[in-house]
Amino acid sequence: MNLAAFSPARVASRLVPALVLFSAAAQAVPQRPAVETFERTVPLASGGSFAISNVNGSIDIAGWDRDEVRISARKVTSGPVESLSAVRITVDVTSSSVSVATHYPESGSVEVNVEYRVRVPARVLLASVSTVNGAIDVQDVSGEGSLSTVNGNVTLARAAGLFSARSTNGGISLEFLSLSGGLDSAPHSSAHAALLAQTTNGSVAVALPAAAGAELDAETRNGDFFSELPLLARTASAGRSIQGRIGSGGPLLQLRTVNGSIRLQISRPLV
Repeated sequence: MNLAAFSPARVASRLVPALVLFSAAAQAVPQRPAVETFERTVPLASGGSFAISNVNGSIDIAGWDRDEVRISARKVTSGPVESLSAVRITVDVTSSSVSVATHYPESGSVEVNVEYRVRVPARVLLASVSTVNGAIDVQDVSGEGSLSTVNGNVTLARAAGLFSARSTNGGISLEFLSLSGGLDSAPHSSAHAALLAQTTNGSVAVALPAAAGAELDAETRNGDFFSELPLLARTASAGRSIQGRIGSGGPLLQLRTVNGSIRLQISRPLV
């Protein structure tokens, strides 16, 4: 037997590469993101005002048949766990309004995403729903509101009333079961009511009931225009800019994009 084959020096020389490989494999295992949740329910009467502001993360809002707001948030980071506590969520409540805000440290040195899931009274004023990096999804509400993001899509489904949407890098899709249903008792007229959908890089799609009426002002620089709804055009420019009347007229429908198409569709509610 060759005892030299089992010398400590030779065994050590074989162990060192094995330890290096084990260490590299351990470092290659991805670290699980750290998560912190936030839950709060507060009262808000039907027709009350709700606002929410975010920075990094999506906002999902749905209407329900309760006179209260339920806020569920999920803070996520792949960095230090301490980053989660550096991002604060505040909820301000009055007799007629609820306001939610996401506060990042002024240094801006934390990488934390905050994803919101919110339930609001079905009849509501969405005074301001905004984020910077994330999508906005709203459904089953009636009233009025403003939805805006910089990088992300804006989607509104099964809505009644007048809601406006803005994005810079993202598409906009709005589905209305009715353009009436605003928060004031008087019917909307084109003189004081408007629906705006505007983006820079993305398409705009608006679905309205077949019998809907509105005044249309649509423009796209690099895209086309198409309408399933009956449209009496007053002015048009090579399919890029069009003004006219939908049906018997009504509130102003202003649609804008730079790079993308514009589509007017007939909403087809599920039965």
